[in-house]
Amino acid sequence: MTQSITVEESRELDDKTINKIGIPSLVLMERAGLKIYEDMINNKDLNLDNVLILAGTGNNGGDGLVVARLLETHGYNVSILTVGNPDHASHDHKAQAHICDYYQIKKVFMNEKFDKYTTLVDALFGSGLSRNVGGDFATIIDKANASAAKIHAIDIPSGLNGDTGEVMGTAIKAASTSTIAYPKVGMLKDEAKPYTGKIYVDDIGIYRGNSFENE
Repeated sequence: MTQSITVEESRELDDKTINKIGIPSLVLMERAGLKIYEDMINNKDLNLDNVLILAGTGNNGGDGLVVARLLETHGYNVSILTVGNPDHASHDHKAQAHICDYYQIKKVFMNEKFDKYTTLVDALFGSGLSRNVGGDFATIIDKANASAAKIHAIDIPSGLNGDTGEVMGTAIKAASTSTIAYPKVGMLKDEAKPYTGKIYVDDIGIYRGNSFENE
């Protein structure tokens, strides 16, 4: 049986790995981005001719920016649409945005037409979403679902509750999902299957259990 974790367990494991074990958050983000990139290039169901990263301003968006850079530096055609206020972005997101600026990765905006893209990457929200999606985020999710492009989600399809599998107003319908460390319990519920698609579980060095404990 697949091990799964709650949203709270995910948060606690992240905190322990970064602040107690001492692996920097930016290192974990780099590892996550590389695994997600590898999942995507090895997924024959995805056409990566023209990729659009839909990035929120938190660390889920930061993971998406790592994927954007890896696609760009390996010769893929990639663009970034940042949703949310970049002034309020997380520290690691800002670091990754600076790197993307160095590589001059194309930026697009809310009025972008999605149908010209072959794959969309959902990096809007992580698993900790606690209220219904609204505003620009809801607009982008609905626009993504209505497009002809297949969607690859990072950690959990945005708008899906990580604990219950319920749709929080609206949610990304992904063809595939790269979940970080462990699937979240809500992703494995029957009602979540139309949203998660094929699930990849990415080991980035975050582990539960007693094998590494040294209290």
